[in-house]
Amino acid sequence: MNDVYCGIDFGTSNSTIGLFSGNAPRLVPLEAEHVTLPSTLFFDAHEARVLFGRSAIAAYVDGEEGRLMRSLKSVLGSALVHETTRIRASSLSFKDIIGRFVGHLKARLEAHVRHPVDEIVLGRPVRFVESGASNDNDAQATLESIARGAGFKHIAFQYEPIAAALDYEQSVRKEELVLIVDIGGGTSDFSIARLSPGHSQRGERKNDILANAGVRVGGTDFDRLLSLSAVMPQLGMGTLTADGKRNLPVGHYHDLATYHRINALYKKEIMTDLRAIRWEAERRDLVERLILVVEKRLGHRLALSVERAKIDLTVAHNTEIGFEGYGDWGTVAVTRKMFDVAIAAAVERVVATVEGVVGEARIKREAIHTIFMTGGSSAIPLLRMAILALFPAATIVDGDRFGSVGLGLAIDARRKFG
Repeated sequence: MNDVYCGIDFGTSNSTIGLFSGNAPRLVPLEAEHVTLPSTLFFDAHEARVLFGRSAIAAYVDGEEGRLMRSLKSVLGSALVHETTRIRASSLSFKDIIGRFVGHLKARLEAHVRHPVDEIVLGRPVRFVESGASNDNDAQATLESIARGAGFKHIAFQYEPIAAALDYEQSVRKEELVLIVDIGGGTSDFSIARLSPGHSQRGERKNDILANAGVRVGGTDFDRLLSLSAVMPQLGMGTLTADGKRNLPVGHYHDLATYHRINALYKKEIMTDLRAIRWEAERRDLVERLILVVEKRLGHRLALSVERAKIDLTVAHNTEIGFEGYGDWGTVAVTRKMFDVAIAAAVERVVATVEGVVGEARIKREAIHTIFMTGGSSAIPLLRMAILALFPAATIVDGDRFGSVGLGLAIDARRKFG
């Protein structure tokens, strides 16, 4: 019988693998000693090699020629997953590219346990997409197909907030009604569950799950909103045409601010369009900056700078976004207040989803004993305060922001395959 049980948390921004062997779950080292792997690939332009995670980001930032691919989970459930993009002399679908990444995770897992792994529990958001159950089912089916293509034979799924709940349950000492808050890179997911030491050994937990809900708002959306607010105006967004009659079109700016859309700008026809925009712009100097970013394929580097600023603003009230390598542009000062204004509407959507999950559970807010928070973006102050304000009497517990889901998936794998 199998004595090793595994779960993969394939995340929009970061991925982990949970492993249950012996008496407790743990995370598998995926890149040197790191147990998290940025969900990123770099296809070298000259050599037949693919880099993953931090190595991929470092190669890109160091100026090596090639293609950087990030936030690929965001394309699941959309038509984009089946579209192709040019990689070296070939065209690869986004599904194939995700397959490369999942295959790498499987190889790292098997190298760690030193034997083939056929069984896996994959984490999934409560909602991959918000455009209907059919597209959501398609997203899960696509991810399952990718996992089978990577070599997994027996595949199960678990909601990511439920996995986080299973991780937290290992530490509870009495029965609690818990709101699990998982603010990931691409989605925010919530579950209300009844947890206790006695329930933790049950194989079937359906009756302990009162409600689930999710919204397609996550860390990459906060990056995008910060970029649109603070950075894209430096490239001409919001400025007028030379005749003063209208604003410049915003589509390319939105693509540049959105991780998984950046590569769409690197087509010849886009550059032709940008030059036409420059010709009619009042502030041609700013559009020249946009053209430089696209021409030199600096989009992901710019996005990484924005992401760093977002992370800085979780603990600081002021930071700067630098423009090294873009010309003599200096820096853009960004404050916590500016960030809060930029993301306010998105935070309201998250809070509305929390209120909805409480309603679905048919309980009063006062019934929630504990709020268990996980996911990289659960540290964002405005979001955190907005959620906690709904439950002033609840105890707040912070889990492993990047590891709780992976650990819980391993616990679930033991139940499903043990």
